[in-house]
Amino acid sequence: MTYSLDFRRHILKIKAEEQLSYDETSLRFKISKSSLVRWNKGLEPKKTRNKPATKIDMDALKADVSIYPDSYYHERAKRLGASKTGIYWALKRLGVTYKKNIVPSKSRRRKAIIVPE
Repeated sequence: MTYSLDFRRHILKIKAEEQLSYDETSLRFKISKSSLVRWNKGLEPKKTRNKPATKIDMDALKADVSIYPDSYYHERAKRLGASKTGIYWALKRLGVTYKKNIVPSKSRRRKAIIVPE
């Protein structure tokens, strides 16, 4: 929960006027000490990100998964120009899962790939 800017100013003003420590202020107003320290550094609440979650084109990733179902993360990353970790999280967001063979074969290939529609 975010406290209002007026409330933050009021708490810090009382702390300064009465020369209270962070511990005393946190006990008096039932606010964590770390919140008070953070407010003292910067009173304004942090802004949210206005960036997409990934630079990876999700349609291209879906197509890549259907064309190369047994591809490793580093291979997909090379084809799509992204990092292995980025590919992992993008596949997780897409809900792509791999069904493994119960008994490993010689090639240890995956049995099926499941891409939700």
